[in-house]
This record gives sequence, structure tokens and C-alpha cells, in this order.
Amino acid sequence: MSTKMTSGGDNRPELEDLEGENEWTQLARKHWAKPVKTRKVKPDVIKKEIWDVLEKEGFQFRSLLILESLQLLENYLWPGYTESSTNHHVLLILFIATVKNRENLLVWDVFGEDGERFSSIFRRVLSMGLDNSLPIVIRTHILSFLIGAFQSLDNGLIRKECAPLVSISIWHNLSSEAARERRFEQHAQLKKAWRAAAKRYDTGDENTQAKLRFDRAWLYSLLLDFIGRLQDPSTDSLIYCERFLEFLTDLESQLPTRRYVTTLIRDLNVLALIRLSSMFNAAENGLFRDLFVLLRHFVNFPIDDHTGIQHTKVQSYEEHCARLARLQRISLKSFKDKLTILALSNYAAIDKREELEILFQPLDDAELAELSELLGFRTKYPSSAKVEVGRELLLEILLSSHERRRTFRESMTELSILPTEAALYEPTLLRNEHYNGSRSLAIPKLNLQYLSVGDFLWRSFILYRCESFFEIQKNIEETIKRLQPQQAQLPNVVRFNGFSRMAIPISKPAILEAAPPKVGRDKAAYVRAEIGLDVSRLADSVRREWESLRRDDVIYLLAVDPIESSGELTNGNAVHASSRDYGLRYLRAAEIEQVLDDDGRVIREVPNGETNGYMRRPRLRRLIVKLDTAAWKVDNERKAEGKPDVYESLNVVVRRKGRENNFKHILETIKSLALSDIPVPEWLQEVFLGYGDPTNATYHSLPNSLNQLDFRDTFLDWPHLVASLPDRAVEPSSQFDEQSMEPPYVLEGIAATSAEPIRLSKKRRRDDSEVSQPVRKAIKVSTYRPPNNGPYPTDAPKVNQVRFTPAQVEAIMSGTQPGLTVIVGPPGTGKTDVATQIINNIYHDFPSQRTLLIAHSNQALNQLFQKITKLDIDERHLLRLGHGEEDLETDISYSKHGRVESFLDNRGHYLAEVNRLAADLGAPGAHGNSCETAGYFNAVYVVPTWSKFWDIANAAESDTSDILESFPFYRYFSDAPQPLFTPEASKEQVLNVARGCQRHIKRIFTELEDIRPFEILRTSRDKANYLLIKEARIIAMTSTHAAIRRQEISDLGFHYDNVVMEEAAQITEIENFIPLALQNPKDGQLPLQRVVLCGDHLQNSPIVQNLAFRQFANLEQSLFLRFVRLGVPTIHLDSQGRARASIAELYKWRYPRLENLPNVLTEAEYLRANAGFRYEYQFVDVPDYKGSGESQPTPHYFQNLGEAEYAVAIYQYMRLLGYPASKISILTTYAGQRALIRDVLGHRCARNRLFGLPRIVTTVDKYQGEQNDCELNECPAGPPSPLPHRENGAHAYLPFFSSADIILSLVRTTRVGYLRDIRRLTVALSRARLGLYILGRRSVFETCYELREAFTRLFQRPNQLLLTTGEMFPASRGLEDEVEAVEMSGVEHLGQYVFEMTKAKVESLRAGGKPLPAIEETPEAMRMEVEDEGEGMVGEAMEEDKEEEEGQGEEIDGVT
Repeated sequence: MSTKMTSGGDNRPELEDLEGENEWTQLARKHWAKPVKTRKVKPDVIKKEIWDVLEKEGFQFRSLLILESLQLLENYLWPGYTESSTNHHVLLILFIATVKNRENLLVWDVFGEDGERFSSIFRRVLSMGLDNSLPIVIRTHILSFLIGAFQSLDNGLIRKECAPLVSISIWHNLSSEAARERRFEQHAQLKKAWRAAAKRYDTGDENTQAKLRFDRAWLYSLLLDFIGRLQDPSTDSLIYCERFLEFLTDLESQLPTRRYVTTLIRDLNVLALIRLSSMFNAAENGLFRDLFVLLRHFVNFPIDDHTGIQHTKVQSYEEHCARLARLQRISLKSFKDKLTILALSNYAAIDKREELEILFQPLDDAELAELSELLGFRTKYPSSAKVEVGRELLLEILLSSHERRRTFRESMTELSILPTEAALYEPTLLRNEHYNGSRSLAIPKLNLQYLSVGDFLWRSFILYRCESFFEIQKNIEETIKRLQPQQAQLPNVVRFNGFSRMAIPISKPAILEAAPPKVGRDKAAYVRAEIGLDVSRLADSVRREWESLRRDDVIYLLAVDPIESSGELTNGNAVHASSRDYGLRYLRAAEIEQVLDDDGRVIREVPNGETNGYMRRPRLRRLIVKLDTAAWKVDNERKAEGKPDVYESLNVVVRRKGRENNFKHILETIKSLALSDIPVPEWLQEVFLGYGDPTNATYHSLPNSLNQLDFRDTFLDWPHLVASLPDRAVEPSSQFDEQSMEPPYVLEGIAATSAEPIRLSKKRRRDDSEVSQPVRKAIKVSTYRPPNNGPYPTDAPKVNQVRFTPAQVEAIMSGTQPGLTVIVGPPGTGKTDVATQIINNIYHDFPSQRTLLIAHSNQALNQLFQKITKLDIDERHLLRLGHGEEDLETDISYSKHGRVESFLDNRGHYLAEVNRLAADLGAPGAHGNSCETAGYFNAVYVVPTWSKFWDIANAAESDTSDILESFPFYRYFSDAPQPLFTPEASKEQVLNVARGCQRHIKRIFTELEDIRPFEILRTSRDKANYLLIKEARIIAMTSTHAAIRRQEISDLGFHYDNVVMEEAAQITEIENFIPLALQNPKDGQLPLQRVVLCGDHLQNSPIVQNLAFRQFANLEQSLFLRFVRLGVPTIHLDSQGRARASIAELYKWRYPRLENLPNVLTEAEYLRANAGFRYEYQFVDVPDYKGSGESQPTPHYFQNLGEAEYAVAIYQYMRLLGYPASKISILTTYAGQRALIRDVLGHRCARNRLFGLPRIVTTVDKYQGEQNDCELNECPAGPPSPLPHRENGAHAYLPFFSSADIILSLVRTTRVGYLRDIRRLTVALSRARLGLYILGRRSVFETCYELREAFTRLFQRPNQLLLTTGEMFPASRGLEDEVEAVEMSGVEHLGQYVFEMTKAKVESLRAGGKPLPAIEETPEAMRMEVEDEGEGMVGEAMEEDKEEEEGQGEEIDGVT
């Protein structure tokens, strides 16, 4: 029976499979398609009409996918399951659940909360897993199901069933009582746990005891069965054993499941038995061997299984020495004559396999068995295991147990970071490339829990390296394909008939210098080479890209051979045996040191090539590079053996785009973190690793939580404060009353005062312990008068105007407190405003602390940073790192060098103010020459003058006139708003103004004191570094920049106290972690006080191109999502103020608590209809256009011409009605469709002044960052405006570049595609504020179970676009007003309609003598202008677009 289940595009079900007349659809219509109250399952249908058919065809994955899409599990199998159901019924449930898991769909939600029925079916699955009468392929499916279950321990139903299978009771199966006692001696609590398990068994009834016996024997029985199959040569057994190794690896990679399993695996000598098996030693079973290596890594991981503490290098070595010492003692005692040398040797002489094997040779077989028994190893097995305990096995057990094992850190050190052709095409990587779910993979998984921080970093390093090399491989293959290498007429000469802007043919590089190795190293310190580039025939835009290469950028030197005609290129779909299939003989990486021009001068800035008005065309550029020293060493060794010189044959240099080519720095960062054993803050450690109480890191559980905090302008007034804390009593302090209470407010009693859990679980299981409930007391509120900062308008503080909702206030309070805060923000709920207010509070309440801002994209970071610049935060304390700073829409530069220049500019301004003060006081001398002289002037003149004034002002007999007469700075403040002191001012008011004047002057000298180091420091680099480590208090950077610059930043001594992450759910877990470790530990701990994660795990996750890394290894997992799954307390923002209430209904089902803010229910913009449209949103069913629907010009590059034409026609129609182009965006789910829509727009609209281009045309995946909650109307400086305060979301969350109307093209007409991922659908539906028009094929999307909630709402309206006549933008019609509409029967009808409107519009303008309107500037128009300037692209204008489609990158091959 075949188990091959391919997931290729040709095997996946299409629309006709779900709606046609095949046997499965007919069966579905007959038995489960129609909804009924109770579902009765007929055994004959299960057996004869489903099972037998599937069995006959070998359980083809395609058929299982069709049945899953037809909702067999949801509508028939599970509703009809009872304890009396047949085994075939159970297996079908298992099969479909496994298919869902393999397709990355929600599995366990199907079973709901029906714990009793789920327990029944799960127990039956466990029993069938031990049933040897079942075919091995069925048992392989059972294993796959169990692997999915043990990967989902966050689900209560799963955890309850799986935990007993790996409990301490499995130690009943150890080889002897002595083996068990040795474990008990290591940890006293183990004995208690053993007795508790025994007591539970003894007190149970007969059924309970039978269940407990089954639980403790289940894994042991599986292991014996697996051991017995290791000699079976069949393919089915091989696949089963591969799955079993994956299963064991999953158990070993999480502490709760490995705690007792590791002991059982070691007791059974599983690793030794595998290594000696015929299955392991068969040459063709490379995957099995790789899986064994991965299992061995986790079994031998240096960690205490019971405390969870990772062993240090010293502890690991001491443990190894203890094993050797025990061996020596027993050898000396029992085998003195034969093992004397072993017993008396030093440890270093006997910890290698070869030496030990020689030393054991004097022992005969019986003595070897006796020694093994004395050491506590198992030497007898049940007959079912089919194990012959002979000399070879005993020797392997002894050797593998006592040889010194390489640590995971040593393994990481040996792995290369820079690729070679061998690394790119190693078998493991190729298996990952062609993963389809039918076989296991030998790569680590990112789990809910990790063994240690080092374990997490090791897994991340392996996966990130594989993912990076995969992307490099694809880029190199695509580049070689474009170059079209052919054999020239001369021998050994390659001619390139094609072109790629990312590659240039070269002659061999010239080696300039090879430095000798450093002390203790065996490879050159560095190897410098020179590469000449002929740029004379390149377009200027391409040449400038090569000249823009920066220091440390990685380039790739290739030796390319002609591609044989038989080596057909298929975008990576074909299985390649080696790099030679692409003509790639060698690949060596190098790092840029310098880029030189024709004259050998360093190109520091990209020149324009113009001299005295004459454009001189460059001919030559030279690259000075550092070669990969590890590869250089290997190549020289090959050369010494008489093999060809690699560097003589290099003939192409390739570069990659900067944003794709950061892998080296990131891998170096991960490796350095792993090798340095960086700690996680102690208060976050257990939660980060996934253990303990998930609430332990929140401020309610931390001892340093603050009971009193100043919330400044968070609350707008007393009613707002009371309404924001609905579950707390709010009372004014004794000296205040409610009527006199105005902001700012200081809240006392906000921390939990005590916590009294009812009971605690020893194992700290969430389902068995009750979360501590803090005792909440009334909050006492006090206020104070904000200090007067000076008489100038610029001295007035900037005040928050957003009326935060209770949920937002809860998030702000938690984020201001120490600890972990996780904020879930659905679309339009104000995540960014919450984050900025948290930062504002921390900045003012904790002036000595520094905060790090992190976001995934430059755009999201800039939008957050721009909002921060509008707060009452001194600009000198703000710093934006990275290349996205130039895109900030601010008048001031916040880059390092921009901030330094700003400091120096401010220096001149403040010194001029010092001179003015000196003139006012009549102080002779050049006091404004420098910051130093200004400081002396302040100490000698200004401070005494103020002291003299305050002596008079504070005198009891002084009145207002005395104070006014003695004020010494009238002349200096003569340019302030007059009068400085109002005539009717009281004494207190006069003193308040005087204090403000003093603060204004004091701030001058304070800032000059801060500027003084910039006078002393000479180099720009020193000034920039000083700014980073001393002056900046709010530092912003992307997660990628943090990963690239981590070592450089930490080496400077940079430190910070708080981390705020925006888009945290879109950042991979390692990119979440690195910003937490940008500083070096202090006293062995990272001094982090707060971690605030803002995101939405129900929207897009991190984008990972490769299906293996995304689905099998779970590389797309973010720290945010993992915390949510672990049960870390989250704060859900629950009120949206972006979209119409009706549009929000389309995705509100994903957020059950989501409500609408008053602005979307009351403001005219949201109550008006969309001009020219009957509905504000509509799904338009687009039939085949010109006889076709979706198409694939190249694999995974999907296009739909009908939808592209329809989308452009709707856009033209809206523009003719007067809609601004800047408020319209066109989205699509595929990069191919984006290219096609841009092509149609370019022909129809780009140069037509009636239309122009929309704001943006992009994919759904890349648009989520466009819709961050940003404010259009910024808060004014000074006191609150007399206008009413804005409700939270009332214009507060409209994005800077928000699109009021979205046109969305879904593209697919044969199957749903990756939009079946509900997260992508959520993003697609939540982008529009006022109008959403979706183009798709109804028959495809209405059959999808996962999307039914959203599409049911969409399909309640007509399928054809309904337009209204006689309206112009903006409409006067109300949203609910009835109006007659014209139905568009299809794209041709709409196209003709738009054509007639355009014709009438032009004639109208001509008749009125009016000119055509100017083309509106939009980001899309600017993008197209940039692309138009690029010459010589040869079909690469869209090369950068890579999207996901069922695990494969969409690689663009030319322009549509």
C-alpha cells in the first residue's frame, strides 16, 4: 500500500472537484452537505463508500484533501462519533485531522469543548497505535496525528490526554529497581512523585487502574515495537521509523515531555540500537541518519531534566568525568587484570571512542556483559523487541555512554555562516526545498517551550541559516538562468547570452594579501582580493546600484559552466542532484571592503558622473573584497592535492538586494548570543521558556510593582478617569474633592495589595491550579499644578487629546508598570496611541530610564516615532537608528548624525542666549564663547542673581510690588509675550511666572552642559556613539537593524531599561528576542524593567517563503503568538474607530469583544453613502474573461486578467466621480496579479490626467504595515482646545496614508489558495475605512469552511456590482437611503459604461473651456516614475516580488 502523498500544485483539489459530479461530491450531497440538528452516521457509508475507496487508491492525499474541503470531519465524522463507532470511523477522523494539521489549518477547534467524547476517541487512537494487526501505513498516520497532538499542549483537551503518557509512571518499565533508585537519589522530589503516582493507582477503582497501566506501558510498548522494526528493509517501515524518530525528538525537545522520557530512552539504549541497525547503515537512508543525529542532540542536551537548569560547560565536563570515574572504579574493582590501563589513565586519554574501544578489547563477551550490568545498563530485552545482545551492541552502549560528546555550542562554532556550493546543495537543504508533508525532516522545530535560552538560540540559528541559504540558492539559480551561459567557440570559455542586473561577468579575482592565522587558529586572518567590473555597457541606474555597495555587504563569486540542454529549469520545482544542474561549479562568498572608480579612488558617495557639464561614461569599477577564509583554507588544501584552483575559474560576481542580504550579520549575532550564554531577565525567564505560571511576569505578580504612578495627561478629566476604571472604586485623596480635581492625576493603590490562591498545583499546570486573584482596594487620586516652564509659547507642554477607552487605559497602566505587557490590538483599535502614551509616561515618570522602540518595518516604526515627536518629549532625547530614518516626515533629522548636528546648532542658539543674558546683567567678558565659559557665567552671575531675587521674594514682608521691582531679567524676557506679569496678578501668580522664567533660563544652561561633550569629542563617530550611549533616552530601530548591529551596539556599553515592540506578531521569534539582548548583562542579568509587545496574532504572521520552515519547523511563530498560546495574560483593545461599522462586521467575528467607537456611528463621513455605489461593500462575482479565469505564466505566479480589468475599471469609475486618487488603493493576494494590474493601469491611467494612479497597488501581505493606527490631526501644543475632546478613534486612528476605499482582487478561480489562512483574510477585509469592493469567484470561496463567517455576510448582497447614477463625490445620500441602482453584468459592461462616462466628461470639459486636471501625486505614481527611469532591466522590474503560495515563493519571470 503506497503512502506517497504529494502536495504539488497538480494534485490539489480544484473547484470542479468540490462542485462537480465526482464520487466524493455526490457522497457529500447525499450524506452531510445539508445541515441537520442531529447527524446519524451509517457504518456502511463509512466502510464501503469512504474507507474502501480510499484504501483501494492508497489513501491518496488529494482525495483526503477533497474530503477535508467538503467538511467531512466537521459535518459528518465528528458530529456522528460515539463510543460504539467503528475503527474505520475513528481512523477517518484521524486522517482528516492530520490533513488539517499538515495544511496548517485549525484542527482542535473542531472538537470543541466536548472533553468526554474527545477522550474516548483519543484513547482509541492510542490503542490502535499499538495494534500490530494494522498496516504500517495506518500506524504511520496515527503517529502523525500524535505528533500534532504533542505539539499542541496549549490546548486543554490535548494536555489532559497526553500528560499521563509521559509521567513518572513510565519508569515502571526501567530495567531494574536499582536503575530507578539511582534516579531517585539525584532528586529527592522524584521519590515523592513516584509515591504519589503509586498512591493514585492503589486508590483507584478497577477501570482507573486499567487506564493507568495502559498509560505507563504505552510509550514503552511503542519503543519496543520501533526497535523491532529497525532491521526491516521495507520502505513503509522506513517511513514509519522516520516518523517515530520525529515523535521522540518532539518529546525530548520540551521539558515537560522529556522529564521522564529521557531516562526510559537511555535505559532501553535506543540510540545504540539505532546506530547498529541495518536501517541506519543503509547508504540510501540519509534522512533517517539525519533524524537520528537530531534525536541524539536532544537526548544528550546538557540540562537537568527535573530542575530545567542548563549545565554550564564546566558542569557538563564534570558530569562526563564522573561517568569516567565510575567506569574506572568498577573496572579496577572487578576487572583489575584486564582493565588496569583504563582504570589508571587520565580522563583525556580515555574519553575518545577509538581509545576506549582498544582498552575494552581484552574483555570477552561475558565480561563485557558483566561490566555493562555493573554500570547499570540494560542487557536483556523482551522478545518483541527482537534484540540480540551481543558484543557489538554492548561495546556500542559503553562507547556512546563514555565518549566525550560535542556540545551544541561546539557544533554551532563549526557551522559556516558564508555559503559555498556544497552548503547550498547539501541533501538536507534539498529535502527541505521539496517538502510536501509526506515525510519527516531533520530540522529542529520551534515549540511552545524550550529547554533553555541556549536551546532556543541553537534552533533559531539552524533554521535561520537554512532559510537564508535556501533564499540565496533561489537567487543564484534565477540569476544564472537570466545570464544564459553557453559554451563559447574557444575551449573552457563561457559566453553569457543573457543579462541580469544583479550579476556581472568577470575575469578571475586577483589575490592581494593572505594574512597569517591568528594565534590558536588554523585559517588565515583575512584574505583580500580585487575584482574588476566592466560597467561601460550598464545602464546608469544599474551601475549606480553596483557603486552603492557598502562595506561588509556580501557578494557571491561564481564559477559558471554552460548549462546542458537537458538541464531544464523549472523555477526550483524539479529535484536537482547538485549545483551542476544549474551550471554552478563553485560559489564563494566575499565581503566588500571598498568600491574604487576608474582612477582607483574610493567611491564614498554615488557620483553623478558629470564634470564641468560633460557626462563621462565610467568604464571600470574595482571591488576590494575579503574572501571567506574557511573556504580559502579548504580550497588551498584541495589545490595542494593537485585539484584545480577554484579561484582561477570564477567568472561571475553576483549581488543581492540589501534587505535580503543581511543574513551574515544576523547569523553572527545569533551565534554570539548562543556562545556567550546571554541570560533572559530573571523575572521573564520561566515565561519566556514556557514554564511555570504564565502570569508570573506581569506586574500583578512582581514584587517591584508600583503602587503609585503619575499618569500625567492620560486622563482628560475626572469623568474620563472614573469611566476608564470601571472595576475599581476611584476616590479623591483627603485634601481634594471631585470638583477641584483636574489633570494631571497621580493614582495610588493601583498595584495588587495581596494575592491568596485557593490551591496550588505542584506541577503548576494551568488547568489544575487556580490563578491568584489580587485583592483590589480603592484607588486614591491626587493632583498637582504642573510647573510653569517659561513665558514663551514654545515652553508650554504638549497635551494628549485622545480619550482612551477602559481597555486602552488598562494597557497603558500595565505598560507603565514593570513587567511584561502583551497588548492585542485588532484593526483600528489604537495600538500605536497606546504605545506612545506608555512611552510618554515612562519618559516622565522615570527620567533615568531609557526605552528601546522596535518594529518589523521601517514604515510602522516611522509612524510610531512620528507620533512620539508630537508628545511632550524633548527632541534631544529621541534617536532613530537605521536607513529608514530618511523617510520620517519630520522637519528635524533624528538620525545619529542629524542629532549631533542638531546639538551643535542648538549650541550656537543657546550661546547667543547666554550673550543676551550677559548683556542684560552687565557682565563683561566673552561668556558665550563655549559651553564651558557659559557654565562659569551661570555659576558666577546667573545663580547668585536668582538667589538674591528669591531672598527678596520669599521674605515675609515682601509684597507684589517688591517682587516685581526686584525681578532682574526684564530686558532678557522683553521678546516674550507681554506683559510678563499681568497688573492684576496675585503674589502667588507673580511667583509662578518668576519660577517659569527661572526654569527657562536654567534649561539653557542644562542643555549647554549636555552639549559640552560634543565640543570636546573630535570625530563624528565618537560624537554619534556618545549620543547613543549617554544622551538618547528613546531609541528606535527595526528588528532587523537590531539583529545586524547587536554586537556593535552592545560593545559600546549601550544600556536600556524598557523595550516596546510594535508589530510584535509579525516578527519572527529570534527577531523578537535579539532586541531584548542588545546590552551586556550586569551582575549576570539583563537589567530590563519592562517589555511591552503590541500586535495582533489574528492578522499576518512573519513571512517565511519555504513551506518546510513555515509549517514543519514553525519558523513563522512569533514570540507574541507563543505567549498568547501559553496563556500569558493579554489586554485586548476592544473598540475600533477606523472603519464603518458595517465593514467592521466582516471581520468582527474574529474579535468577539470588538465594538465600535462613537465616531464611526455618528460622524457624517461614516454615515454618507459612497457616491456612485449602491453598497459600501460588495463581493462581485467575476466570471471567466475571454474564456479564462486564473492563469500561471510561470509556476506560482497567479494572474487573472478579468479581475485586473474589473479593478481598473472600478478605479476609473471612481475617479470620474471625483474620488481622490490618494484615497483609493488596489490590493490583491498575489504578486503576479499586482504586476498585471500595474500593467493595465500603466496603459489605461498612468498618463491620463482624468485618472492618474491610485495611492498604491500592492499585495495583502505587504499592506498590513500601511494600516497602522496613526493620527491625521495632531494634538496642538499648549492647553486643551476649546473644541470637544476626541473620542478614542475619532480621527485618532486614521493612518497617515489611509485609504478610504479598497478594491480587492482575490485572483483564484479553481481553489482558494493561501487565502484559506484566516489571518490573511482578516488583513484583506480590515484595510478599508469607507468602501470595500471584492472581486472573486463566488463558487470557490463559498465552499471554504474556514472562511464561511466572512463570506456568508458578503454573499447576502447581490453578486453583480450595483452602481447609482447622478451622484458625484462626496455623496449627499445617506448610507441607509434606498436608491435605484444599475447592475453591471460583467467587466465588459462596466468597461463600456466607463468609456461612455469618460467620453462625456471630456466633451463637458471642452465645452466649458476647462483644462484637464493635473495628475495627482501618489506613492504608486512615484514608484512608477522610478521604474520608468530604470534602463536595461530586461524583464527584472518585478524581480523583487516574492509572495507565498502554498509554501513556494512566487518568482517573477519577466514582465507581464
